[in-house]
Amino acid sequence: MKEKTIRSATAEDASALRAIYAPYVEHTAVTFEYDVPTVEEFRQRIVNTVSHHPYLVAVEDGRAVGYAYAHQLGVRAAFQWAVETSIYIDARCRHHGIGRLLHDALEAALCRQGIRRMYAAIAYARTEDEYLTHDSIRFHTRLGYKEVGHFNQCGKKFGRWYDIVWMEKEV
Repeated sequence: MKEKTIRSATAEDASALRAIYAPYVEHTAVTFEYDVPTVEEFRQRIVNTVSHHPYLVAVEDGRAVGYAYAHQLGVRAAFQWAVETSIYIDARCRHHGIGRLLHDALEAALCRQGIRRMYAAIAYARTEDEYLTHDSIRFHTRLGYKEVGHFNQCGKKFGRWYDIVWMEKEV
């Protein structure tokens, strides 16, 4: 079994993390982005996030194989105790426990910051298709998240309408 470590992301990780994210943009409805961000855009996203919240990288054999981060749920001051989270795993490494390791490390870091609630906005296909499965819903449910909202047909990608399911976990 290969050893996996979790560390904080830096701006220098932008290219590797973008490479993990790009297939999600290009071939899935997991993200509602249509265009893969440039390396510089990705670098700026990392820099902006780490100034306030954790942005973590899973490393296996010296290679980034996944990442997770959080950002404040809303822009108003009262939202400072709640975050939206995201996790992306290299497609070649899915179902190897990396998502769980990242999530557990992210939750621990957020707990140390005094965060009270973690939210996940998850793309949802009413019927699983080649662009979107229910894997993320199942993953978050196993981690103790509960569905707290469902937005119908709010995103269109690959000529199909997709929903967003909001899930919540108390930290």
